[in-house]
Amino acid sequence: MASPTSANGEYDLKIDPARKPRRSTDPGWKYAYWPDLENKDKVECLLCGDHFRGGIKRLKQHLAGGYGDAKLCPKSTSELRKEMTAYIESNKRKRPIYLGEEEEEVVEVAANGSAAVHENEASVVESQASKVQPKPSSGTAAKRRQATLQFKASDNKKKPQTKAPKSVVEMMRKTPEEMVDERLAESYQPTIVSITKSKEEKEYVDMQWALFFYECGIPFNAAASRQFHIAVEATVQYGSGYKPVTPYQLGEPLLQKAVKATSTMREDHERAWKHYGCILMSDGWSDKRGHHLINFLVNSPEGTYFLESIDASSEVHDANMLADLLEEKIEGIGRDNVVQVVTDNGANFKAAGKLLMERIPTMFWSPCAAHCLDLMLEDIGNLKEFKKPIARARRVTTFIYRHGRVLSAMREKTGRAGIVRATATRFATSFLTLKSMYKHKDELKSLFVSPVWTGNKLAKTKAGLDVHDIILSTQFWNSVEDCLRASAPLLIVLRVVDGDERPAMPEVQALMKHAKEKITQSFAIQTKKSLLKSIMAIIERRWEKQMDHPLYGAAMYLNPGKLHPLIRDDDDATVGQLRGCFLDVLARMVEDEDTGDKINAQAMDYEYLRGNAFSNKMAKDNIATMSPLEWWRSYGDQAIELQRFARRLVSLCASSSGCERNWSTFEFIHTKKRNRFLHKRLNSIVFVSYNRKMKARFQKLRHKKGKNFDPLVVEDFSWDNEWADSLHVAPEGARGCECDLTWDLVDNAVGASQSLRGRKLPRRAHNVYSRRNSPHIVEGELGSENEEEENEDPHDDADVTDSEEPNGANNGGEQVEAATNIPGEFDDGY
Repeated sequence: MASPTSANGEYDLKIDPARKPRRSTDPGWKYAYWPDLENKDKVECLLCGDHFRGGIKRLKQHLAGGYGDAKLCPKSTSELRKEMTAYIESNKRKRPIYLGEEEEEVVEVAANGSAAVHENEASVVESQASKVQPKPSSGTAAKRRQATLQFKASDNKKKPQTKAPKSVVEMMRKTPEEMVDERLAESYQPTIVSITKSKEEKEYVDMQWALFFYECGIPFNAAASRQFHIAVEATVQYGSGYKPVTPYQLGEPLLQKAVKATSTMREDHERAWKHYGCILMSDGWSDKRGHHLINFLVNSPEGTYFLESIDASSEVHDANMLADLLEEKIEGIGRDNVVQVVTDNGANFKAAGKLLMERIPTMFWSPCAAHCLDLMLEDIGNLKEFKKPIARARRVTTFIYRHGRVLSAMREKTGRAGIVRATATRFATSFLTLKSMYKHKDELKSLFVSPVWTGNKLAKTKAGLDVHDIILSTQFWNSVEDCLRASAPLLIVLRVVDGDERPAMPEVQALMKHAKEKITQSFAIQTKKSLLKSIMAIIERRWEKQMDHPLYGAAMYLNPGKLHPLIRDDDDATVGQLRGCFLDVLARMVEDEDTGDKINAQAMDYEYLRGNAFSNKMAKDNIATMSPLEWWRSYGDQAIELQRFARRLVSLCASSSGCERNWSTFEFIHTKKRNRFLHKRLNSIVFVSYNRKMKARFQKLRHKKGKNFDPLVVEDFSWDNEWADSLHVAPEGARGCECDLTWDLVDNAVGASQSLRGRKLPRRAHNVYSRRNSPHIVEGELGSENEEEENEDPHDDADVTDSEEPNGANNGGEQVEAATNIPGEFDDGY
């Protein structure tokens, strides 16, 4: 093929067909060619001779004019510009283009090239106009993209759903979480909309929620949940027409989203684990289908975090299996982060703890202190001197709570207060209920001599007569005082151990020492020596042998509020013992000898409050007022090695109570109706429920900081309690009489204590009630003086009603010598 030549016979690039696409119908190639066949992105205009990068499209914009920074060809005619513009517009892409990542409105290009916005709101149009009006002055990629935004086409069939713009009120409104937190913090200001609603409208909404609770059998305390308030507020903000979730959504997609959202809480906990160290807690539980589940939780100053539960039904729960499981969880948390493992006191967990300490030399294992204290209270409650008054007190409470009229009268006397104090443990419930009864003993006595009682037919029944004699018996209340003297100091320790609001490790040993001293002082009289010996033997057996652990001594050594008073009192023996525990723990936890030597030297400065770190006046003044963890964070910076070591010990808890709370969560979720849940789904629900409840619990503790909060007492009363239902398997009052009549005289008058003692002696007021002459009463049925246990039938008044006729007497009792009573002796502020 001959090469193209010009009129003078020379080769001409402009007419060479190889310089243009062979089969292209694009009209732009009539006015352009490739000057360099190696670079086909570069074209040259035949009219003006200018070169352009960007291919033939760029040249057509050059001929048409008006496209961004494409220069108009000076030799282009009007017809040529129209031709090129029409071709460009007819071949534009038919797809939506978004103005930005944060914008969802689509600009559609009309046939004439003008931009039409899909939203009619002026604010949206203005915001888009601000993005497309400015013309760039250079050919940067961003500005080329900005130029193309002027002309966009939209395919109606593929048009995405647009989001309605928010109003100013909606944009300024707080989130549901912020609204609820303000409401709980009592800094909430009602909205204008809520103020304008009438009382009838509010009552209608309240009734709909009430009907929902009643119909579905939801516990009333759910209405106090923070999440319930958030859900209601979120629904209100959504507006009318909200379609509630379906059962499938709750069980599958939303549950997985909730697990994912709850998992984000772990980040905050992991930072605390690394900074303070943490405790791995574990305990076992069997569900209603016989599956054995093992819980794993982690505790730190940030709170308690539920890791997961393992279905170990097919495994042999020996020491090796438990040790392997615990070691696996420790590796997941980080060996350097886990300071201690706390489990229950079972033999298999003890053996597993010892194996674990051999495998990980820097870690400690210890049994649950709360479990130990609970067993201690159980043993004390089973003593002969205490078992009988506890059984009699339980008979009183079950009788009162079974009969509505008596319960209502009792609440009227006590100012609507109950006498049963349901707690997290069975034996703490016994002693706290005794304390509550003792606090309201005058109200209870006045109830059982009032016309409300004497006019009730229950007063003539066997069960009613028995309860009447118990309440009016001075010997019964003296024995209750002894029960409280033996249990109150231990309950204080249990409160600290079982509570979440502050680390318990640096307090436990000092509190146990104080508790033993207090009990010894309470039973100092000669007639109580044998009882004191029995109580102290129980404490020695349960605490000294099971909880003899150097961690408690080391933590107390690093508690300035406890150590330095001992130093001031020249208690060298105790200080030396605590320092020995500190050195034992230091040698195990710190493997580097140089670091250990530094910590030991800094500990001497701390003990004598010398050096730059501890001679500070503020550090000395705040020893007794600040918590150990806050004190070390504030004043330990100049002894950084000791500070890091100390905060890993003084931030520890001493019990696995978090596991107990988690089992209650399992038990609540794993009801009879839901016992076919797969373990995976059950684990997911508990994971979400427990971790969110614990977060809400700590938020509540922060809101109640400085207020009275008893960690032992269950805030929501449960009737499933042996003190409220006998069928369940399992200070002085202020209303005294101003005359010379005392309750001791009332006791003597009605013969209550004599009736409980069961002696065949003449009674001083044998005709007070008609029962004294009842022909079917046999004195021998009342018991003997040497009776050791309370022979009670737990169902003795299960069928008694207010209309029942009198049919019996009561059981026996014994004389109890009273110690000196101190007003307010058992008032510990809770």
